[in-house]
Amino acid sequence: MSHLITLFFILLTMIVYTLARRVYFTYKCHPLLNIVAWSVSAIIGFLLIFDIPYKKYAPAKDIIFLMLGPATVGLALPLYRYRAVLKRRAAVLIGSVAVGSLLTMLSATLISKIGGLPREVVISIMPKGVSVPFTLEISQMYGGVPALAAAFVVATGTLGAVIGGWQMTFCGIIDPVARGLAHGTAAHAQGTATALIEGEQQGAMAGLAMILAGILTAVFSPMVVFLLDAV
Repeated sequence: MSHLITLFFILLTMIVYTLARRVYFTYKCHPLLNIVAWSVSAIIGFLLIFDIPYKKYAPAKDIIFLMLGPATVGLALPLYRYRAVLKRRAAVLIGSVAVGSLLTMLSATLISKIGGLPREVVISIMPKGVSVPFTLEISQMYGGVPALAAAFVVATGTLGAVIGGWQMTFCGIIDPVARGLAHGTAAHAQGTATALIEGEQQGAMAGLAMILAGILTAVFSPMVVFLLDAV
């Protein structure tokens, strides 16, 4: 019976995502119709309406989560297709992601510190700009709360996916490389998914930025934590 329930929730998630995606493209990719945000909201609403505990949905979530690995590996294909761009602009790409990652960490840490939040919460917020595996390891290493850190990651990715593209368009940023790097650096996996919707080149750059941002955030973390404790 439990297997049937898990299968039901997997199918439900796929159907909800497909419908959200169709609505998104029907209304010309309006930023307020973000696919991930509406899919998550619909699933949460379904669980609340029918008073279904999250633990019943969790096995389906775990199976879907396993597919993130193959999906991430799949990003290698557009990266390979645009390898010439990567070679030609390698220094600029790495430098821009490094600056973006560091500023993201410093600004999040500074604002949280000024807001008077406890140290463990500040540490949990610090790596919010990278994907969950990186965030969990970094937050645990320096005394953060993994569950809280994961929540900040999801919130950051959703917000970035919803308004990131609109903000860049408003500011006149139309270069596909720049847009892809910004999506991947600021909004990790959800930003990369949004970039892929914009175009393959944007998606390739976002995938590269997402990976680089995770590595660079781990590298910068000791310095940021040292500054946090020194203030």
